[in-house]
Amino acid sequence: MKADVQNRTGTPLVLAAQAGDRQAREALVATWLPLVYNVAGRALGGHADVDDVAQETMIRALDGLDGLRDPESFRSWLVAITMNQVRRRHAAGQQQPTVGGLDETWEVEDPRADFTDLTILRLGLSGQRREVAEATRWLDPDDRELLALWWQEAAGDLTRAELAEALDLTPQHTAVRVQRMKKQLEAGRIVVRALGAYPRCPGLTELTAGFDGTPNSVWRKRIARHIRDCSDCGGLGRDLFPAEGLLAGLALVPIPLDSPVLLHFQQAAATAASPAAATGAGSGAGTGAGAHTGTGAHAGGHGGWAGTAARKAVLA
Repeated sequence: MKADVQNRTGTPLVLAAQAGDRQAREALVATWLPLVYNVAGRALGGHADVDDVAQETMIRALDGLDGLRDPESFRSWLVAITMNQVRRRHAAGQQQPTVGGLDETWEVEDPRADFTDLTILRLGLSGQRREVAEATRWLDPDDRELLALWWQEAAGDLTRAELAEALDLTPQHTAVRVQRMKKQLEAGRIVVRALGAYPRCPGLTELTAGFDGTPNSVWRKRIARHIRDCSDCGGLGRDLFPAEGLLAGLALVPIPLDSPVLLHFQQAAATAASPAAATGAGSGAGTGAGAHTGTGAHAGGHGGWAGTAARKAVLA
């Protein structure tokens, strides 16, 4: 299982990083940044703050390494930090001041960062795997965080114990929540299939005449109710393969090459490799990736955690 392999190979890296090995710290970033990016991306639904959350998570993890008593728990600890950062962003968004009665920025998602599209395009999903990805848009907001973790469990990158720990729930409560989320996901899969059918059911066409195409819980329930009661649509879910089987072994979504979080770590590498040259390069770190959590100087202070080897691994 991928999770077991990562646990065995990750512990020596953590121990070396705690001992001050700069290359080990770089390798930790290369190894775990993609997982952090994927969890944050799904939990935030493709919001533009995904890069900031991933960057802040790695900074906090590297800064707090000395306080990690059990190196074998590094991954679960890192995922818990990720979820805490996600919740901070959600809370910050809810507290955003309003202008003219409208939230300033939080509700605006970055079209380039839509995580469902990234998942489909970068992993080349098709058939029922694609339907699962598209169905995630129909989940209630409260289930997005759970999905972010469960997706990685199904793919083999997290264990159920780590999932429960990140949610701060008992295993029993976690199981209940996962089952509830999976039912909602299955309903979303059938909705996706019904809306994509050609020709579309006349009754569904009439029902969705006022639907603007934006997935939400109200329309999911309306469409699902129609499917249950419609003789034409009723059989759409008969051949659904369990989502766990579809996601098993699925790769992480690669971080886009122009992602601000990668640019931030490239700047950190440049700072570590050439402190003198970094003076000019660091002057631009206040905008873009570095603007939210620090500057080039902050990045360089970590001893170049995104050096050449790590950068190649992340970009691969």
